[in-house]
Amino acid sequence: MYFIYNLLLVFLSIIWVPWMFWRTAKRKEKPNWQERCGNFSLKLDKKKPTIWFHAVSVGEVVAARPILAAIRDLAPQAQILLSVTTSSGHQTAREGSVGLYDALVYFPLDVPKFQLAAFSRVRPQVVAIMETELWYNFLYFAKSFRATTMLINGRISDRSFPRSLKLKFFYKSMLTNLDQALMQGPTDAERITALGANSTEVLGNSKFDQAASGVDKSKSDWRAELDIPAEAFCIVVGSTRGTDEEKIIIDALPEDSHVIFAPRHLERAPEVQALIPDSRLRSKGETGPRLILDTYGELGSIYAAADLAIIGGSFGEYGGQNLIQPLAHGVPTIYGPHMENFQSAAREAEETGASLRVTAQELALTIQRLRHNPADLARMGEAGKSLVSRSQGASRRYAERIVGYLK
Repeated sequence: MYFIYNLLLVFLSIIWVPWMFWRTAKRKEKPNWQERCGNFSLKLDKKKPTIWFHAVSVGEVVAARPILAAIRDLAPQAQILLSVTTSSGHQTAREGSVGLYDALVYFPLDVPKFQLAAFSRVRPQVVAIMETELWYNFLYFAKSFRATTMLINGRISDRSFPRSLKLKFFYKSMLTNLDQALMQGPTDAERITALGANSTEVLGNSKFDQAASGVDKSKSDWRAELDIPAEAFCIVVGSTRGTDEEKIIIDALPEDSHVIFAPRHLERAPEVQALIPDSRLRSKGETGPRLILDTYGELGSIYAAADLAIIGGSFGEYGGQNLIQPLAHGVPTIYGPHMENFQSAAREAEETGASLRVTAQELALTIQRLRHNPADLARMGEAGKSLVSRSQGASRRYAERIVGYLK
């Protein structure tokens, strides 16, 4: 399978190479192509154990923070190389994860030459991969360099699992190079076992720990900073992904409410601003009843200002976004039908009464009903905080497993 996979990489390069450059050209910050080719300029101590920790983008980097902090606590002598794939993930790591890693690099393209160059420079004892980012050559060369390979905070979404099953022969071959599959929930564990993983265990979701750590400012503090009156009804719309769902949400918003609108990709802020009359930009220090949050790293904390949160990525076919952050602040959440990427957390939140799943047609009426029923809002908020509180501790468990494999 190794040779077939790499042969296909060569034949299909006429497609994936232009696509990759097209994707990166849309970003404000371009990646380091030397690092994408495995040419890392590192100053790691060869006498100290090294962990290669891979997180793809913003969500994975943020979810990795409590795990990295726990590793620092358990094994201060260990060196951590953090790799990311996207420029937004790189910026998030630079600005919000300082001190949690020893080196930050862009992940090398999954080409044998590039992976070999990267592993020759890093020579890690442990390779820890966040959530779902499995690459054949990456795992192959990790084992070639005798590293212990681990999937941590692992998940297999409702949307990706049926497609993955059709390629079970490929996943089964690739997963022979994965030593540990440590998953968020029982369904995730069952799915990766069905794909061919041999050593699978459920350790929980680190995003509950991350969300709890983000409760650093009070509701009144945020409202004072953002010039939101104490009596105003405030809605935070988090991580929208496209104009299709943004139009649905904007049409459902009460005209007299305060709204903080956060697009998932910050370069889309002008596009979102064009949809919302008289909206202002947070990056310019502006305030107003329609505010576009176009700054890195603030959304998780700024949910504290809200009376209600609407989760983006769920009213279009994008798989949803993180709902745990508003729950940690005691903010009721509502979202659309598409929460495949956060299905386990969404299911738990719905069962405890902390969240509601609605259709596009139901959104406006649901907002109005909750707005005029403060007792329901308070009950949902308390249910969310309780869920986050009892779900913490996964980050420490992941860190203990990683440190346990250091030589």
